[in-house]
Amino acid sequence: MNFPYPPTPQILHWLAAGQLGNRLHRSIRLWVILNKLYGEENWIQELPKNFTYSQLRDRLFRYNHPKSETISTSQISANCGDNTCICHQNCGNILQTSNCYLSELEWQQEIIQLTGITPEYLAAQIQQSPFATVHRSLRDDLKQLVRLGWLQSPHKGQYQSLPTPELPTPVTPTNSPATFTQLSLPQTWELLHALESISFVQPNLEIISQSLWEQILHTSPTPEKRIFLHLDYILSPEMQDKVDNYQEQLEQLWRKQTGGVIRFKTLIPATAKKVAVTVYPVCLHYSRRAKYLSAYGIDPHGNTGWHNYRLDRIASAKLQILAWGDPEIPPELQLMWESGTLPTPQQVEQELAAAWGFNFYLKREFLIMRFPPDFARWYVDNTVRHQSFKPVAYAEIRNLVKRNIPESQQIQVLEVLEQKSSDDAYYTAWIRDTDINVLMRLRDWRPKGEVIAPLSVREGLKAEAMQELENYQLSKIWI
Repeated sequence: MNFPYPPTPQILHWLAAGQLGNRLHRSIRLWVILNKLYGEENWIQELPKNFTYSQLRDRLFRYNHPKSETISTSQISANCGDNTCICHQNCGNILQTSNCYLSELEWQQEIIQLTGITPEYLAAQIQQSPFATVHRSLRDDLKQLVRLGWLQSPHKGQYQSLPTPELPTPVTPTNSPATFTQLSLPQTWELLHALESISFVQPNLEIISQSLWEQILHTSPTPEKRIFLHLDYILSPEMQDKVDNYQEQLEQLWRKQTGGVIRFKTLIPATAKKVAVTVYPVCLHYSRRAKYLSAYGIDPHGNTGWHNYRLDRIASAKLQILAWGDPEIPPELQLMWESGTLPTPQQVEQELAAAWGFNFYLKREFLIMRFPPDFARWYVDNTVRHQSFKPVAYAEIRNLVKRNIPESQQIQVLEVLEQKSSDDAYYTAWIRDTDINVLMRLRDWRPKGEVIAPLSVREGLKAEAMQELENYQLSKIWI
């Protein structure tokens, strides 16, 4: 038997990719499918080498089970006349016949501890049938098993088993405390100084710093500090405590695995007004002197989507936590939670990699920069701004314009380029439209750095330069 894993909470948690609280039914389905494919029933030996969902479906369900792709979830069990079909078995029935070594009470207690869901919610979930679902969800289950490494997909819509040595090993969390005993004394001092310098980013680093101090206390004289980190992050002690409290609340929420929706008031600098938002918190960033929360939900403008919130501009004493199922949660977020499609930090990382700019949810635009050769050599070349920020030969820019600049702007951009020297240094990148962090960098390069495109950024910087010039012109001539 190649699948020796009973459906313990830890195994189901691994199959749910860490989101067991809102993927309990999917995790149980995945376990059942794996157990039938690789377990004692050994379906892998009976199915074709490249099997399809339909072939698996016909073995999984009874003959009378609905095969329609358009039937709804509520109609599945009602239209299946065979009570022995797996679509009629609830989670409790499946677990009772699974040879799980845990008692029902122990299993439920561990699920609650892992996920943070309520006993009442778990009891309701156990009474439901995980296989009373639409065929589209079951097709997605097979795709998930491919992502987890239990199956491979040689062709679209086809699946294939893997040899036993290549099957994945479930990873369960460990609680091994971190130790620093293997570090030399000089390394320990350097680590301690570095952690003290950046502990404002992650307050829990102070605990590690204290551990290091206790480890080296009285072992040797304190060495002279020669390495310093200077980071811009200036908040009053009161505001620093407030930001740390928000961060701790969020981290506690994320440690519950299922997470939750939060509500708070945030200050809008443009209007100086406080606006209430209801969002699903995804991840925290430290960027350009401030901590930000990337969240999805009802933003300050009343729209549903992504937004970055500065923690020091939150105007509520505490974040209000809304548990899943709360009627005040926006329906779209509740539906995403129920379907296991909530936004993830990986999505944020992908968008940040796709274009230069911290506001990853804004439109992408193609940037063309020109620098004098000497300036570029000393201040631009061999520096990292974003993975898309690269030098480009003057002769290649015309083709890049035609591929990446809107047709309505191409003539004007090319006219600007024709007036520039081919001996200058040129760079291109993808940037986020109106992203303030990108604009601040472009301003820092003035007057040596010239934006050729996007035209909206070029015109905006030109207007700023003209306004700045007026500040330095005398209002009248003194004689």
